[in-house]
Amino acid sequence: MSELNQMQETAGKTAFIAIVGRPNVGKSSILNRLLGQKVAIVSSKPQTTRTRIMGVLTEGDTQLVFLDTPGLHKPRTRLGDYMVKSVTESVAGVDACLLVAEAGTHISPADHELIEKFSSMGLPAILAINKIDTLGDKSPLMAQIGAFAQKFGFEAVVPVSAKDGNGMELLKQELMKLAQPGGHFFADDTLTDQPERVLAAEMVREKILRLTDKEIPHGIAVAVERMKEREDGSGITDVQAVIYCERDTHKGILIGKNGSMLKKIGTYAREDMERFFDCKINLQLWVKVKEDWRNRENLLRSLGYDSNSFQ
Repeated sequence: MSELNQMQETAGKTAFIAIVGRPNVGKSSILNRLLGQKVAIVSSKPQTTRTRIMGVLTEGDTQLVFLDTPGLHKPRTRLGDYMVKSVTESVAGVDACLLVAEAGTHISPADHELIEKFSSMGLPAILAINKIDTLGDKSPLMAQIGAFAQKFGFEAVVPVSAKDGNGMELLKQELMKLAQPGGHFFADDTLTDQPERVLAAEMVREKILRLTDKEIPHGIAVAVERMKEREDGSGITDVQAVIYCERDTHKGILIGKNGSMLKKIGTYAREDMERFFDCKINLQLWVKVKEDWRNRENLLRSLGYDSNSFQ
């Protein structure tokens, strides 16, 4: 083995991989399962992921850097424009793609668009057919795999269930094959690039998605305004967050009778934060109305969405 090859082997291998697909196929669930830790929020409602979330998996000399993207959809708001642009930008800056489709479904227009995107760029891709646990009869999988295979030469097609873990180890092994020599880009113990405040805000938003009616989720945003450990040695971290909604009626639903809904959201979010950050959390929540915030660029910027994506 040459000296150069020895140096590359010592430095390790890396692949940047975009996780793409239409809304609600389980992209974030697959990311969390691959990492063995929850870094992306999950709910049954589409368009749960709003921003590009990076997750890092390092095993031995191989490091996989995943970019979990929002589901590709037709945008109806300025926020939607941002979400779609984050998908296309993610695909443009990676080494490979992981396309996620739902078991038992036909190829969607979003799938076609994504396949054309990474086909034109010459990107290798793996197809994960998720939610196989929902199929009593697995025979439709073969027809689905055949239909996708006619559209693109995938490096591998892996049926999986992010819910119960079936097929996930095989998927990870196939993804590891995409890594190339060149060293690791992140420390081996890195899990995500998301700041603690963003992670905390997303934990609150996830509970809202899971606990409230369907008219609420896309009209809310969460901003953590303060997150600081107390200096009294108690080990308690104070977190103050504001939930923004678009209507007074939504505010009433979020607060609930005698504050019952807000208390439930806060309790579940605090439990998640304590598990993730491994400390005691004192969480305080407020609800404020900001009409049509999803179309107001100044508010979107203040909530952390990149202003360049609205141009």
